[in-house]
Amino acid sequence: MGRRGKENSINLTLKDYDGRPTTLCAGCGHNSISNQIQSVAWEMGLEMPNVIKLSGIGCSSKSPAYFLGGSHGFNALHGRMPSVATGATTVNNQLIAVGVSGDGDTGSIGMGQFKHSVRRNVPLVYIIENNGVYGLTKGQFSATADLDQFNKYAGGINNLPPFDLCYEAIISGAGFVARSFSGDKKQVQELLKAAIQYRGLAVLDIISPCVTFNDHLESSKSYSWVKQYKEDVNDPFFVMEKEEIEVDYDEGESVMVELHDGGWVRLSKIDDSHDPLSRAAALKLLEENQNPEDVITGLIYLDEDLPNAHKLMDLPETPLVHLAQSDLRPSQEDLTGILDALK
Repeated sequence: MGRRGKENSINLTLKDYDGRPTTLCAGCGHNSISNQIQSVAWEMGLEMPNVIKLSGIGCSSKSPAYFLGGSHGFNALHGRMPSVATGATTVNNQLIAVGVSGDGDTGSIGMGQFKHSVRRNVPLVYIIENNGVYGLTKGQFSATADLDQFNKYAGGINNLPPFDLCYEAIISGAGFVARSFSGDKKQVQELLKAAIQYRGLAVLDIISPCVTFNDHLESSKSYSWVKQYKEDVNDPFFVMEKEEIEVDYDEGESVMVELHDGGWVRLSKIDDSHDPLSRAAALKLLEENQNPEDVITGLIYLDEDLPNAHKLMDLPETPLVHLAQSDLRPSQEDLTGILDALK
């Protein structure tokens, strides 16, 4: 036990893995995910300079600022996080890349980049903080919003079917696909540990309810009621503080979880009867569980033999950033030979 608290294998305390104070809404599940990443990094004894944090745009993409303050980070353009991850891990194959995205950042503007990062099997822990709404732009439906879902902030009923991002990952060739719930700390941590150890792209679709824009209660204290009858003198925006939702249940069991808006969702944790090494079983599991009120969680699919981007590009063991210019640039003689071969 160190004077600053319990230390891990590299003599750091959990607090040493802190980031900046969060600016997300109180009770947001994204903060819990950040905490679990911090806890796992401490428990595994990760050297923070060897970890790179990547994100796009959205509430979720602000999260990397809130954990592992000793790691470098890059906040990319909307939906463009996979490109930056591809470049960073290509020039330095010793990095542990942790990407945090959202259902909008991945399922809408970033879907093409998501698919191609899966196709290339970029060595990246790809976390999707999935809440079904665009929080930063005040609660429109995202591409994962449930069909026929009502949302007063979006202005009505969603008439478009949702993307299942786990299904999209598997059919695109991903070798590690899992789903969890932000309030299930133990499961999130275990999946994170496995994802960090995986040598290719590991997709973690984590359901993380929005405490602000999933408030559907039809009461005189609701946003829609006040909007109808109030007289505007300025434009303040206040978010009521709420407690984070937490759950704890065993494999093979289901649990009903009440959300902040008064709605309910049933979580079903995958048991040992499911074979995550079978692609067909994984797709069947997702196809048989399309009911948005019954969310399956756990490791859905795993292929440990899938070659990652480094192997496909035949990169050397030494990171490219550590090679000399003479190793990276062909000689004049080699260039001449290449040009002669093209004549």
